[in-house]
Amino acid sequence: MSDGSQIATLDVEALRKEFPILSRDAYGKRLVYLDSAASAQKPKAVIEAMTHSMAHSYANVHRGLHLLSNETTAAYEEARKTVATFLNAKSPDEIIFTSGGTDAFNLVSYAMGVNEIGEGDEIILSVAEHHSNIVPWHFLRERKGAVLKWLDVSDDGEIDLDAYAALFTSKTKLVALSHMSNVLGAPAPAKELAKIAHDHGAKILFDGCQAGVHGAVDVQNIDCDFYVLTGHKLYGPSGVGVLYGKMDALKALPPFKGGGEMIDMVTQDAVTYNDPPHRFEAGTPPILEAIGLGASLNWMAGKGVDAIAAHEARLNAHVLEELAKLNFVRVFGRAEGKAPIIAFTVEGAHPHDISAILDRTGVAVRAGHHCAQPLMKRLGVPATARASFAAYNTHEDVEALIAGLHKTHQMLG
Repeated sequence: MSDGSQIATLDVEALRKEFPILSRDAYGKRLVYLDSAASAQKPKAVIEAMTHSMAHSYANVHRGLHLLSNETTAAYEEARKTVATFLNAKSPDEIIFTSGGTDAFNLVSYAMGVNEIGEGDEIILSVAEHHSNIVPWHFLRERKGAVLKWLDVSDDGEIDLDAYAALFTSKTKLVALSHMSNVLGAPAPAKELAKIAHDHGAKILFDGCQAGVHGAVDVQNIDCDFYVLTGHKLYGPSGVGVLYGKMDALKALPPFKGGGEMIDMVTQDAVTYNDPPHRFEAGTPPILEAIGLGASLNWMAGKGVDAIAAHEARLNAHVLEELAKLNFVRVFGRAEGKAPIIAFTVEGAHPHDISAILDRTGVAVRAGHHCAQPLMKRLGVPATARASFAAYNTHEDVEALIAGLHKTHQMLG
């Protein structure tokens, strides 16, 4: 994340007016939405892009020759170009639209399991991964006899590069790591991790579902083989995700799903397959959702990814400073450059009760294991509450959270 130096200040009050949902209240109080790590709210630009497509120019893509199909295909493929620019991919053909981040992980898992990963082959994961970047690899352990090797993280969620390098053997085929923790907000040294993996002949995949929201991502600079995004955390719609893959890596993968669009030729006796990206987009793709995602990424670019990151860094510093004054609150994770994703507990209170009480004050936070049970075990807790900030949050939101925590402690502490 940026430190905000020499970066234009975000006009947050004006920006908030672009999010219709933020004008509503919660139990008669000002809505303070601090659950963006789970799913971000949507600006008018996204809502209007999807509505316009449905109302004025909707048809199925690619195979139609009529006006509406041509217009919708152009909008869909323009969204692919937008994603490629957002990630600095070499080509839009390296961008595959999926039904979400989870679908992208499963695509790589299934496809690599056909020819590239078999019995005894190793996959390196960290204990800080989201379940979406754990369970598909367990499938390969269960079904193919692959071996999962686990990388520990520090209390703050940071990775020891020496410990990481020591996990590799001649059987290591894939590394799958989060670029940023969804619980601790800790960023990973992606470029260094990729180099070590490639030095050992392994491919590397990054879960960018959090990192993509909180700062610029350059897949060419990182030199990763695969990178995953999900639309609904990027101020875009649910039901759409992205798998970036280097073209050579994509060409090595067989299809994940069969149907229309992903074929070259079908006969009664054989089938040949299309080139990437269409090889991996069987059937009718998430057309409206992809268009909405393109609009959300254009919206972020228009506001300035660095300006958003700088604003979030200021919020992060503010909330951590205020939480440090509360001796009844335990905060997990203070890694350098962390995102404004704050996992915490309150003395004497279950995280679910924390969330319920905060909700009645108008403050929306998440509570539970955050689809990261191995990390919860590493931290020695069954669950935490989590407050996550986004471009539309304000310092007033920080103050509302702190006031709500005082009330929680008075009621339960």
